[in-house]
Amino acid sequence: MPRTHERSLSPDIPDVVKRIKISHEPSKDGNSPSIPSPTSPLVDPSDKFTEGLFNPDNISRLHNSYKDNSPFKFALIERLFRHDLLEKVKDECLSELSFAEKETDIYKVNQTGDLASLNFLAPNQLALLSNLRSLRDALYSTRFRKFLQSVTGCGPLSGVKQDMSVNSYSKGCHLLNHDDVIGTRRVSYILYMPLPSYQMWQKDWGGALELYPVRLGEDNQLEPEPIPEKSIPPSWNQFIFFEVQPGRSFHSVEEVVVGGEEDGRERLSISGWFHAAQEGEEGYEPVQESAVKSSREQLTSSSTSTFFNSYQDNTDDIMLPGDALPELYISYLSEFMNPVYLQPRTMKALAARFVEESSLELHSFLSNSLAKSLESRLRELDSKDGLGPERAGHIPPHTAGTGGGWIVKGPPHKWRYSVLKPRESGNVLAVFPRAAHVSSDEIIRSLQDELFPSPAFRAWLSIVSRLMPLRYRAEARRFRPGLDYTLATSEEKEARLDVVLDLTPEAQDRSTDDGRWQTKQQDDRGWHTGEWGGWDCYMAPHNEEDDPAVYRSGSSKVSSTQQSTPGHTSEGGGSGSGGVNGSSSSTNTSKQGSVHGSPHESKGNTPPTPMDEDEESTLLTAQPGFNRLLLVLRDERVMRFVKYVSASADGSRWDICGEYEVGMVQEEEEVS
Repeated sequence: MPRTHERSLSPDIPDVVKRIKISHEPSKDGNSPSIPSPTSPLVDPSDKFTEGLFNPDNISRLHNSYKDNSPFKFALIERLFRHDLLEKVKDECLSELSFAEKETDIYKVNQTGDLASLNFLAPNQLALLSNLRSLRDALYSTRFRKFLQSVTGCGPLSGVKQDMSVNSYSKGCHLLNHDDVIGTRRVSYILYMPLPSYQMWQKDWGGALELYPVRLGEDNQLEPEPIPEKSIPPSWNQFIFFEVQPGRSFHSVEEVVVGGEEDGRERLSISGWFHAAQEGEEGYEPVQESAVKSSREQLTSSSTSTFFNSYQDNTDDIMLPGDALPELYISYLSEFMNPVYLQPRTMKALAARFVEESSLELHSFLSNSLAKSLESRLRELDSKDGLGPERAGHIPPHTAGTGGGWIVKGPPHKWRYSVLKPRESGNVLAVFPRAAHVSSDEIIRSLQDELFPSPAFRAWLSIVSRLMPLRYRAEARRFRPGLDYTLATSEEKEARLDVVLDLTPEAQDRSTDDGRWQTKQQDDRGWHTGEWGGWDCYMAPHNEEDDPAVYRSGSSKVSSTQQSTPGHTSEGGGSGSGGVNGSSSSTNTSKQGSVHGSPHESKGNTPPTPMDEDEESTLLTAQPGFNRLLLVLRDERVMRFVKYVSASADGSRWDICGEYEVGMVQEEEEVS
């Protein structure tokens, strides 16, 4: 089960037991608290670093390299500390520190608390971490801070506010695109200690630091390109640092694809930030508001409203509770949908459940012939593009799957996935039956461009949801393994009806005598385990002081949606409450959502347990599957994301994602 906390925050300082656990209570701005000055500050830390580091010629060389590097200014030092010191630090980290697995929409990592807490340990406890303490004090010493200033020109750095932790990226761990801008952070850094230390880290093991170029977005803000310009694999004692800049310093950490049980390979590192000089320190200046929005601010202000299409006004499309679909609509929808879902009795039962539960998951939604034709072709396309099971868990290139009818959509600090290329004007292919031998792209395009925007499907949705779709957007999406995701966003003032047709083929097992792949669900692998990611997740609104770029992922073991198969409706608790029922001769355009929740709040000074967080902030999760339709009425400010698809997945996660602005169909009161 995923465990999640905010990336730069940690819980209160626990009692020191067998293994020392380094952590502390976070400050309100999301940064590390100020800590007492070291009891024995390092006057000259030169003997801790490699020889010649502070040589003027070396500083000049690094400065020139820093200025010339792209896609943004950064510096790389191949050997920072003395080898013997770093070996001892590595041993202390592995033997004395406790790592907590943390997972959100934006990362999965094993992390210690902030090493600023070392200053709070008793002398006998600190003795167990003496080398780690020496390394930390050397990094934040006056001389090394001035060294960083000389290389980067970043201005005065704080010696009081220290902000660092030890991170272990084992198999499946990753960190998605962001610019690191929070509070007074000024310089970001990573010191690598990949394991085993005697073996060179291989590029195909993953874990590279990826740096992204930027472009001017539609809102006149700088945003990262979908594909990184540089990829820097980790190596022992390598030190990388760069100035934190809003809208500029976009970076990510590639997924690590090695490690696991009885495997000593892991991407171990010490990382953190140097903060600007704090109040009372020499060179202190109040933080100036930047005209360029950070990735955090851009994610918060994301909205899909500008992408919506309007329906043509047609009162015949307004289906009221109790209405039956016209025969013309039934005939049209039968080309796509399982006929069971077009029966009046089934639609009535689904509507009753949706009003009560606010979400539905309908299995075998497409007609059998269409689904069977599409599933096999999607598998073939993944294999052709190097994204199928033959890849054996390796990370594909960023261009994978883009040579045919698909292109990559960003910006990656919000989302990254593939979409269909726009159709050339006049090049329309009409095929009946739709399961005929046309490409998978054409079948998917017909679902995106014909079914989801159609008046018939609008009418079906209005009957099943008791809501009137007013405007819509529909998009076919392909989430490639090892590359794609969406980060948590919300609509601040409007509700949405989310309609997602999941087309992700089930995992296969090569278990037959002739070696052919065979669909066979296994308990320990597949989308249902959560290890491959790709799940849809809905989260409660965040506290204003929280970082909106960081939210809980859903439990990998539980799906909160209520599932239906044709001809059967189940009963039980759902993810939300409320909804609209009754009949009316008019449409109320006010918006009301039903998947909702209150912000997560901790009580007193004791942080909640991960299980408490699961219960309070995760509203709904749905694992990927084939031929399932997910309907969710999402309230304003509810967060939504698709979890990063792991490189371990056998293929892409496919769907048609529809999003509808809706009005409420209300029952007219009888006049006596």
